[in-house]
Amino acid sequence: MKEKILKILLEADDFVSGQKLCEELQVSRTAVWKAIRRLQEDGYRIEAVTNKGYRLTHSSEADVLGQVELERALEPLSWAGHPVIFKAQTGSTNEDIFALSEQEYPQGTLVAAAAQTRGKGRRGRTWISPENGNIYMSLLLKPGNDLQPVQAPMTTLVAALAVYKALLELDLPETLRIGIKWPNDVVVSKEGGEFKKICGILTEMRMEEMEIRDVVVGIGLNINQTQIPEEVISSATSLKIAADRTICRTELTAALWRHFEEDYEAFLSAGDLSPLRETYEGALVNRNREVRVLDPAGEYSGTAKGITEAGELIVIRNDDGKEMHIGAGEVSVRGVMGYC
Repeated sequence: MKEKILKILLEADDFVSGQKLCEELQVSRTAVWKAIRRLQEDGYRIEAVTNKGYRLTHSSEADVLGQVELERALEPLSWAGHPVIFKAQTGSTNEDIFALSEQEYPQGTLVAAAAQTRGKGRRGRTWISPENGNIYMSLLLKPGNDLQPVQAPMTTLVAALAVYKALLELDLPETLRIGIKWPNDVVVSKEGGEFKKICGILTEMRMEEMEIRDVVVGIGLNINQTQIPEEVISSATSLKIAADRTICRTELTAALWRHFEEDYEAFLSAGDLSPLRETYEGALVNRNREVRVLDPAGEYSGTAKGITEAGELIVIRNDDGKEMHIGAGEVSVRGVMGYC
């Protein structure tokens, strides 16, 4: 009932009378009133006027996330987010997508959740996923022969760039700087301070007879979280904490996947990151900074210069000036000063 009324109000240009809602949904006025109250409790701003009915009002400070909002926001996209499935809480959106892939769901299927209980990070780490104004999403890709297994890790960088571009569209304070810490952490710096992570990305691939069966791109975004766990407070934050305002997660989600659609198709067409390389390097906060490469064969320091067309980090070693190409799955890279 609540979702049906919300959809009617979203599609209406003006007030919708209570009588019309009753007739269309075949329910009592009391049932309509109770559903309206529940929507208001969820955060929707609904104006009620005698002899006119109900009207949904919008505000730049509103942040309501749900199935109806996501479907409406993602509707203009060609394939990403079709279909979209919203869950208030789930175990892992990546696991959800793999399960849906088994049921023959198409490429572009998106699972979005407000909280996860088994969030995944890179290298088997746990991604802290509280129910506190964030969003956790996973998109299903079925590239077939258009993508070779060796190219699949590059989709992580494509996703990071899409997040970066979507964040730049927000009306954020000029004192904030958004960037990417190679390979796929999206970070923010406030008033020239150290960069802190607001987004993590995990891409997982399944193979079948030496070919890609499916790929899942999982993205966790700290958006309107107001408190950061003590164990990660030195390296992580949220967009709301940094910008000091509420961000509409639905609008950000739509912008993110719009950019991903465009950049992923450019990536597939080229077979590498050459069409995106210049923009990615412009966002790279590691660029021209000293880094420490934690290579099992021997650690070394150097200066990060950019990325190759395969997404490898280019590092000029301090000791011998040799140019090294670092693959994301091979070693870890740490900033010498601070997180980045």
